[in-house]
Amino acid sequence: MRFVLASASPARLSVLRSAGIDPLVRVSGVDEDAVTAALVDPAPAEVVTALAEAKADAVVGDVAAVEPDAVIVGCDSMLLTGTGEIVGKPGTAEAAAKRWRQNAGGTGELLTGHAVVRLRDGEVVDRTSAHLGTTVRFGEPTDTEIDAYVATGEPLHVAGGFTLEGFGGWFVEGVDGDPSSVLGISLPLTRKLLADVGVGIVTLWRTPNAG
Repeated sequence: MRFVLASASPARLSVLRSAGIDPLVRVSGVDEDAVTAALVDPAPAEVVTALAEAKADAVVGDVAAVEPDAVIVGCDSMLLTGTGEIVGKPGTAEAAAKRWRQNAGGTGELLTGHAVVRLRDGEVVDRTSAHLGTTVRFGEPTDTEIDAYVATGEPLHVAGGFTLEGFGGWFVEGVDGDPSSVLGISLPLTRKLLADVGVGIVTLWRTPNAG
């Protein structure tokens, strides 16, 4: 049984490796805007869950050809701001700086959708999905600090425009909930979803002598 991560996120990969999983990485290339546009008046949690499902489904054919017995995990994260807006990656320096100035001193809910697809003999035999919300308490960086952070390029390509494990960690006062979810993949929720499709997480752990 092989664990497959349907994501290009270095943070998700790092979390899994630190937790004893050496996943096969397959990037989905899903058109996130198209998936979102196809949803009818979705709640924020429905958006991230639908995107996670689309990412996992997108790599099924590729994975089945090389790993017929596998579990594919797809994830997607967005930030629900204190004003009720749901936002993904800023994309530009201007958007990242504006978002930080809006969120400074406030809170947001980092929503992460998780989807698991189980393959047996190259066929989909089970699937499940869920989401998790974690409250993020933002600090109050100065304008100089915000500009310097944006200049690193880090916040442009991460959900909500911040990280815990990188430069952004200096400006996050704390989280209420699962910190691994803020990094992009909730270990507790993933364990539960794997159990739902009949896979025990300990059976996927890298053995100590495997490096």
